[in-house]
Amino acid sequence: MKKKLRFFLIFTLLLFTNTLILGQNAAPILIATGNQIFCPGTPIKIVTSMTITDTDDIGIDAIYVQISSGYSVGEDLLTLTGIHPSIVSTWNATTGTLSLTGVSGQPTYVELVAAIKEIEFSSSAINPSGIRNFSIAVGQANYLPSNGHYYLYVPNVGISWSNARIAAQASTYYGLQGYLATLTSAEEAQIAGEQTTGAGWIGGSDEANEGVWRWMTGPEAGTVFWNGNISGFSPNFAFWNNGEPNNSNDEDYAHITAVGVGILGSWNDLTNVGEASGVYQPKGYIVEYGGTPGDPVLQIATSTTLLIPSIQPVATYGVCENDSVILNAAAINGVVNWYANPSGGLPLATGNQFTTPTLSNTTIYYLDAFEAGCTTGTRVPLTVNSIEKPLLTVTSPISFCESASGVLSASTTSGTVNWFTNFTDNSPIATGTTFTLPQLLTSINYYVQANNNNCLSPREQVSIIVIPKPVLLNDVQLNICEGSTLNLNAESIEPSYLWSTGETTEQIAVSSQGQFSVQVTNSFNCSATRFFDVTVNATPVISEIITNQSNATIVTTNEGDFQFSINGIDYQNSNSFQNLQGGNYVGYVFETNGCGFDEKPFFVISYPDFFTPNGDGYNDTWTVKGVFNVSNAEVSIFDRFGKLIAILNAANPDWDGTLNGQFLPSTDYWFIAKIDNNTPSKKGHFTLKR
Repeated sequence: MKKKLRFFLIFTLLLFTNTLILGQNAAPILIATGNQIFCPGTPIKIVTSMTITDTDDIGIDAIYVQISSGYSVGEDLLTLTGIHPSIVSTWNATTGTLSLTGVSGQPTYVELVAAIKEIEFSSSAINPSGIRNFSIAVGQANYLPSNGHYYLYVPNVGISWSNARIAAQASTYYGLQGYLATLTSAEEAQIAGEQTTGAGWIGGSDEANEGVWRWMTGPEAGTVFWNGNISGFSPNFAFWNNGEPNNSNDEDYAHITAVGVGILGSWNDLTNVGEASGVYQPKGYIVEYGGTPGDPVLQIATSTTLLIPSIQPVATYGVCENDSVILNAAAINGVVNWYANPSGGLPLATGNQFTTPTLSNTTIYYLDAFEAGCTTGTRVPLTVNSIEKPLLTVTSPISFCESASGVLSASTTSGTVNWFTNFTDNSPIATGTTFTLPQLLTSINYYVQANNNNCLSPREQVSIIVIPKPVLLNDVQLNICEGSTLNLNAESIEPSYLWSTGETTEQIAVSSQGQFSVQVTNSFNCSATRFFDVTVNATPVISEIITNQSNATIVTTNEGDFQFSINGIDYQNSNSFQNLQGGNYVGYVFETNGCGFDEKPFFVISYPDFFTPNGDGYNDTWTVKGVFNVSNAEVSIFDRFGKLIAILNAANPDWDGTLNGQFLPSTDYWFIAKIDNNTPSKKGHFTLKR
């Protein structure tokens, strides 16, 4: 730590001493002219005139000529031409700088001016483009003509950001106040980042507010240049490397990346001291001079500019066959020339637009930019593709039956088929060789057109004629009696019929229940369907009449819309009858739609469930009511063991609970009532209570 502090103090003292010395020496004034047009393939002097004025010196150690903006590494070159025995030139391809120094001792300004006038710029690029700015300066700091600032990389392995900030602030350059660089444009980022010799600190930090990066130094101090992390955004300009800033280990300070780490000249965030070794170890810092209030006005650097005529990127065009098209192009630093061939020949036209003749095949035109007798190196091709015009085939008019959903079809020799609702509509309702119609009630027109890469066929009208379907009577519901036959009639004058039974006559006869339909077709082959809902009404048949005491239930062998009666006069929907007196009855069943009638006689036997033969005058005997109205009817009474106890008939209709004059015990007894030979016998039981 003591060694680092001692080094810092010594370095600061040297800077201060240098400042005093420079301050005692009048700064030279450099003036150059020579803003010119560069013809690709032809080297050109970077100045047309050059002067250096110095009131107290006749020479200087070195002059530095740099391609300060627009520099293309590996293609652009500065070369000292002519014979200059006292001057040595050194080219640095990394920084784009040509240094002029003395062979032995300090060269004079006269010798340096003569050499500067002989410096040539050349480019190995086939089609170079853009602008080249050249700075001519007396110091090693890179000079940027667009803002008049100077940028100096100071090597210092391991220096922290805070110490670099102090050191930069303590330095001056020909009286200009230094500060840790603030790079607010792509030009500054290139000259201070790409065109330096190592990685170093710049003046950005988010130490005050995490994620809000500000310039902390120089005239831009306090200006926000980035918000957020990797996925953040810049309100003006930032040049972070891929995946930066990532705030790994609470990194709050901006640093230009080492060569080979991601994008050349881009930034990453580091802690105040960075890494102890490797590519993330600080190797120095960038000092910027210029823009500080109170700075002297200097002319220790001057600049010239070369404009390179070039063609902006051109698009590939398409034109419908046998049509012409207006082509557009623009030149940078020049005027566009249009040619039919890649080289030679006179221009077909000059200017940003060229109207082609009628083209039937794909054609290539060639362009260059012309300015002050200079053209771009290689002509740029522009291809105009000839696109086939589609031929459309479609049938019109087309007939469809009313309420039908049909399909329209069309074919094209190329491209796609689009369908429209009117002649001028630009938005198709469907795309494809087929179009499914909605259900149509009236005639209508649709329109179809083929499109092959915006080459259009004529838009064709497709007329849809809607043919009315046959008019039929309403669907009906019909009833027939079981075993009967019913005629169904289509009641239409159309020529064709098809029944659901397969028959093809206007009328058919049916005898079964179900839904029947007839499809009626007119002469245009349009059909309509009428439905007949046929119900078969069953003829009632009584299977039995079940009696239970005073109740009777009429049971039929089938079901239907039946009504029931036991007197033939009063009918009801229910088949059950209650509270009947014992005796003979007839059960009747009637089908309400007139489909039949049935009747069946039955006998109701009514008896008490118990009797009390105790001589109190109530329930002293047991009998079966109504049985003995029939001659020869008899009722046999048995005990629980099947022993015949008594026989009741018309002459002896009651039982008093005795046998041979003896009282029988209280218990259950059984009976069999025989009415006649046609009526089934009735069995039952009752209770004797004493």
